[in-house]
Amino acid sequence: MELLKANDLVKRFGKMTAVNGINFHIEEGRCVSLLGPNGAGKTTTLKMLSGLLQPTSGSMEFNGEKAKDLRPFIGYLPQYPAFYNWMSGKEFLVFTGQLAKLSRKEAEKRSEELLERVGLTNAKKRSIGGYSGGMRQRLGLAQALIHRPKLLILDEPVSALDPLGRREVLDMMREIKQETTILFSTHVLHDAEEISDDILIMHDGEIAISGSIGTVINKYQQPILQIEFESQVDDWLKTIESYSFISEVTIEGHKASIVLNDIVNGKQTLLKEIVDRKLPVRKFEIAQTTLEDLFMKVVKA
Repeated sequence: MELLKANDLVKRFGKMTAVNGINFHIEEGRCVSLLGPNGAGKTTTLKMLSGLLQPTSGSMEFNGEKAKDLRPFIGYLPQYPAFYNWMSGKEFLVFTGQLAKLSRKEAEKRSEELLERVGLTNAKKRSIGGYSGGMRQRLGLAQALIHRPKLLILDEPVSALDPLGRREVLDMMREIKQETTILFSTHVLHDAEEISDDILIMHDGEIAISGSIGTVINKYQQPILQIEFESQVDDWLKTIESYSFISEVTIEGHKASIVLNDIVNGKQTLLKEIVDRKLPVRKFEIAQTTLEDLFMKVVKA
């Protein structure tokens, strides 16, 4: 079932267009990652969806109906969440619960549930000012979930965390997606592959590629030869760039990555040339282009 749909969303700041007429939809029960380099328009898009920014033009639909204010249905965690450091973790959650129109009693109960879920029960009476980065991010997740939203929006949820904090938050996201639809932005492609069902790749304010991870990778995946030489062979590598079965050659020191349009012809021809020229090969292996390769291709386009 289609939960959220964006129709020709545009956001301009003066003469600068941050988001340029994007269209996409999110299915209920899916975890969707919004990918793109800095400045692609990810945060602006998330702020429009969460009601923090008004679109210059375009519309949004929620559960098939046009909605002017999605805030009752959405939980939002910004990239750099702000807290009242003098409050305790529980006080903050009760406060945000009441802002979300929960009764005091319901906010207290829900806060206890979420503190246990995010592993902060033992720290619930401590002031937030003494929390680590990972603890603050887990508390931020709890406040975003306080009113049981149908869609959880997270802006770069692990970008500022150390490896341990990052793992803690990703594990929680994996649990949360079992019951709540998630849309999160990231530039860490490994995270997207690890927990997402669908991806949206933004570039220059537009959606360049969208779909399920499996479908996108299968559609754009290409065979690639990874060759490592014992010495420089740049002259030979430059001569093969014009071959019809080669779409791209990347050279890094003694290593070359060769993207092929025809794996059979490419492998046979290049192996023969390597043998005939007695090129000093240390490693020759066949692989496939990855999500990172696709991302870089989109960004450089």
